[in-house]
Parts: sequence; structure tokens; C-alpha cells
Amino acid sequence: MSGKTNYWRTSGCAVWLTGLPSSGKSTLAHALFATLRRRRISAEILDGDDVRRGLSPDLGFTRSDRDEHIRRIGFVCSILARHGIIAISAAISPYASARLAVRNQLRKFLEVYVRCPLAVCMERDPKGLYAKALRGDLEHFTGISDPYEEPEAADVVVDTAICSVDSEVDKIVSALFERGYLWNARRSKTDRKPAVDDGQVI
Repeated sequence: MSGKTNYWRTSGCAVWLTGLPSSGKSTLAHALFATLRRRRISAEILDGDDVRRGLSPDLGFTRSDRDEHIRRIGFVCSILARHGIIAISAAISPYASARLAVRNQLRKFLEVYVRCPLAVCMERDPKGLYAKALRGDLEHFTGISDPYEEPEAADVVVDTAICSVDSEVDKIVSALFERGYLWNARRSKTDRKPAVDDGQVI
């Protein structure tokens, strides 16, 4: 590992990826995680489906259950962030009020809207869930029978239908630097903007 990869520092925060099913949240979360870990930054992923099985097996998909699921994820993120870890949440979190409640709970919070047209999400549909929802086999499916409330003022917006994963990760990392959630130890404490090397954040 080259020396320049060891200069990133963080005091912990939450990166909250929200978007329609199959919009690319999990892919982006894992790519961001890999980028941070290469820089020896402590990070954890809370993927909506995995966390639901381990943290919320008692909950369904009604609005009240979804809101409670998001509250639980937010609580875990707050604990991780408090201990200097970047918590990456990849959950649909379709309701603006629930996302706002999590933002208010966490001191350091970066909301990332993973924007992708519904038609593209339906084409991807790796689990066949949209097809089941359209047949009426799935109730409370976001984007079909349940709404998705788009963020009106997300901290970062990425377009997974037109942008590469690498460029999306760079955009999120830059935002983390701009807010002081990440900084480069080679620069002064009063100047925590990212250093750039050949067009890449370093």
C-alpha cells in the first residue's frame, strides 16, 4: 500500500443512501466501503435487506413498520458514528419524515439520493420483485403500490442510470471532505478540503 493511502481521517458519521428498489444503493454502498477501507477508514454497511433480517424480523412493510425499521437503523448508525466509524446505510427509506427524524438524531449525517428512473429500476429488477408487485403478489412495494418521496434537498444526488459507480463514489467522498467528516491529515486542521492527485480525491 502506498504512503498516500494512509492520510484520510474521520471522527465518524452516517452516509444515508436512499432510493427506489434496484436503484443501485447496495452497489454504491459496497463501492464506497471499499474506497474507505483502502484508506484505512473504519466503516460499516447497513444494507436494508440484511439489516431487516437481523434487526427487524418482527416488522412488515406498512408505513409504520417501515418508519420503525428506519428508526432502528438510525440508532445503530448513531452508535457506530459515535465510535469514529462511518456508517453507510443502504435502505429505501421511502418517507421524508422518517429520513428527517434520522437526520435530526445524528449530529453528522450525509443524505445521498440514489436517483434512478423507475423504468430503469424495473429493467434491472435482480430479484424479480417489481414483476411480483405488478402481478399483485407483493403488497406495499415501493414505487408500485406504495409511494417513494424523493428528497427535496439531499446533500448529494447521484444518477446511477447515467454515471459510473467510481464517479458516484468520488462525489460522495468529496462531500464528506467538504463537510469535515473526512479530512486529509497532511493538511492543516483549518483547511480540510480534499487534496487532488490527477483528478482523483486523495
